Amino acid sequence: MMNSLFTHFDKIVVVDIETTGFNSKTDEIIEIAGVQVSSDAETYRVEHELNTLVSLSEGRKLSHEITGLTGISDQMLMQYGKPKLDVCKQIVEIFDNPKTLLVAYNAQFDLCFLYYFLMKFDSAKVLKQVKMLDAMTIYKDRRDYPHKLSDAVSAYKLEHKNAHRAIDDAKTTLNLLVAMGKENDDLERYINLFGYNPKYGVSGTRISSIKYMPQGYNRCGRLYEM
Repeated sequence: MMNSLFTHFDKIVVVDIETTGFNSKTDEIIEIAGVQVSSDAETYRVEHELNTLVSLSEGRKLSHEITGLTGISDQMLMQYGKPKLDVCKQIVEIFDNPKTLLVAYNAQFDLCFLYYFLMKFDSAKVLKQVKMLDAMTIYKDRRDYPHKLSDAVSAYKLEHKNAHRAIDDAKTTLNLLVAMGKENDDLERYINLFGYNPKYGVSGTRISSIKYMPQGYNRCGRLYEM
């Protein structure tokens, strides 16, 4: 299952975020979720869940496209969104352990946003001590195009309640990781290894600890063996 990962890490945190757009330098996180799990014999146990809306900067409004995609409205963020500093402290607390693995689907996107979010509070250094795993890179080695999370859900017959809400996507990514581990537990070979589409290049800022390798639409062997 995920035994190969738990031999290296005390905890695995599966993260998903929703944002105002696609530019990690200028757009903002509006929702963040994290599911923290640890080893429990032959399976895992959920130790903690982070699930919070994040308040917008003063004067900023959500586009109709983002509200339509996520179901999150300006009113929801005004009423339930937590101050950015409070969310920053929660994130730092979760990742303040060098034996932590951060997992996300299309992790490059989430990590770039997390970095710039934490950097505003001089807290981005907490990400330097954790290892990272991109579930989409693994999935692209297992199945041919298309490679959206919804495609992985269909391929592995997973339950997915509410796409484009952070906690549901995080839980779905965790279930996908478990399913791929059952299929072939080589998950540890993908730690700090991200595939990218050679047609478009690496999206966003390159992360210094990550090894990037071209990974096309169709499989041509394991990325870690290339």
